[in-house]
Amino acid sequence: MFDRLNEAEKRYRELEAMLEDPGVMSDMNAYLKIRKEYSSLEPAVSGYRAWLDARRRRKEAEELLSSNDRELAALAEEELTSAGRDAEEAEERLRELLAPSDPDGRRNAILEIRAAAGGEEACLFAADLFRMYSMYAAKAGFRITVTSENRTDLGGYKRIEAAVEGDGVYSRLRYESGIHEVKRVPLTEAQGRIQTSTATVAVIPEAEEVDVNIEPSDIVFDSMKSSGAGGQHINKTESAVRLTHIPTGIVIECQEERSQFQNRDRAMKMLRAKLYEIKKREQQETIAGTRRTMVGSGDRSERIRVYRYQENIVRDTRLKNMTFGLEKTLNGDIGEMIDALAAADNAARLASGE
Repeated sequence: MFDRLNEAEKRYRELEAMLEDPGVMSDMNAYLKIRKEYSSLEPAVSGYRAWLDARRRRKEAEELLSSNDRELAALAEEELTSAGRDAEEAEERLRELLAPSDPDGRRNAILEIRAAAGGEEACLFAADLFRMYSMYAAKAGFRITVTSENRTDLGGYKRIEAAVEGDGVYSRLRYESGIHEVKRVPLTEAQGRIQTSTATVAVIPEAEEVDVNIEPSDIVFDSMKSSGAGGQHINKTESAVRLTHIPTGIVIECQEERSQFQNRDRAMKMLRAKLYEIKKREQQETIAGTRRTMVGSGDRSERIRVYRYQENIVRDTRLKNMTFGLEKTLNGDIGEMIDALAAADNAARLASGE
């Protein structure tokens, strides 16, 4: 990292000299181009210089510690502590600055939860996960809207899809994609035996129309009466829609909005998001082969988190030597876990030179 910063600092000085060159200043296009590069380097170079200054102060303080002057030695010890702290803070800021940002980070997201292994218990666990994300969304200031669901008689979900809207939604929820596992005694278990059940979570960035081109001839549109709770309006109008994308076989159902037009618009957004996910995954695999970063890969074939009721803890398999309280987690307090995953992801990206 510091080799890269050293090169950036040299380039910054070169650009600084160019901006003072009358020949460059007379060419507005060249000047603006150089100024843009100069401005882009400024935050990292400023942080790097602060880190170098703190390191210099620490070295000088270490040299003065051996002084026979007790007062000077005491001041040197204080400066050593202060400089060390400043160096650590500057290094942390630099890592944050240099960590690559996800271009999809500020997008809204489509959240999809499906019951996997475990029968009815897996469906109930899927409901617990949706409640967890709903509570987290409320605390984070996000808006979550159910677009499609398939409930069970006991109140679980075989499948539930929702749109999550807000600033930076995808950057926060992207680490949730994968297999979630629960170990607990099911409500349906009379013998008190612990059962292992799983549910899959997929978080997909919402795509704009410019991201994915969808030919109208590739879509089969069906309307139907909405099912479930909702009063007479739902039972009398064909407001629910089903979109089938012929080339991929993707089927989207949406019935939560009151009008067919609203449901169709929501379904198209979900279809674009899923097609964008496919497009993005194909691009990533072309560039990086089968490589996956430590976190954030979204590979659903791997278990990412275990919820252990008997021990009252949650353990994320991507975070070593870290556990989180079960009750707090299920009540939506997952911000600390997401922060840890983001930090680990940034560290892995920096280490790999991305």
